[in-house]
Amino acid sequence: MREIIPPTNCPACNSVLEFVNDQLFCHNPSCSAKSAKRLEHFAKTLKIRGLGPSTIDRLGLEDYHDIYTLTQEEISTLLDSEKLGTKLHLEIQKSKSVDLITLLPAFSIPLIGSSATNKLAKHISSLSEITPEICIEAGLGPKAASNLTDWLVNTFHFEEYYNLPFTFTCKKQAEVSTTDTKGTVCITGKLKSYPTKAAAQQVLVKNGYLVKDNLTKDVTILVNESGIASAKTRKAEEMGITINQNLKELI
Repeated sequence: MREIIPPTNCPACNSVLEFVNDQLFCHNPSCSAKSAKRLEHFAKTLKIRGLGPSTIDRLGLEDYHDIYTLTQEEISTLLDSEKLGTKLHLEIQKSKSVDLITLLPAFSIPLIGSSATNKLAKHISSLSEITPEICIEAGLGPKAASNLTDWLVNTFHFEEYYNLPFTFTCKKQAEVSTTDTKGTVCITGKLKSYPTKAAAQQVLVKNGYLVKDNLTKDVTILVNESGIASAKTRKAEEMGITINQNLKELI
């Protein structure tokens, strides 16, 4: 039987690989393969169309700053296409307007996705307000809270992410007056229209709704796409709350 010999060095950066739970990992934070994956995730999260793996490689991008320092002419030259360069440059400019709810998950912070940032948005209006206490108050788990605060201290400031062209702000959902919204929504059961509740909540907030995790007295709409008569559904019927079976009808 032929013996399989595991590699000892990373094929991208030549760093020594380490076994973790019988799997090999490269722990070099500057590894080019890791950087490319982070940029790919960043572009996908911010919906920068045209900035895929091959384009990242052709443009020679190594970190987030590189995306925003290239001029339209430089992009066109590197892609050998003025049309593609113009389109991509426009997409990059559009991405600068995203708020903190969308931006934070783009930085590949472990356990910090759209669900965590939606919770934070109810308690903060800017990145500078994030503290360990706020994270716990917002409902983040201890590990997620630790990952986020460690990132702020050891990555955000150290790598000068504050120089990126973002406002790093969001509107506090908790401070939005109900008179300025289309209603307050609570979701129960499994969704059919969106893959996760977090994704649905983000869309609802962007379209002028408040979202509550629990069926409080200020909830005006209960979304139940499963059709199952859950306890929340029965309670909503008793309270005279509108029950919606297709969330996209609200958008």
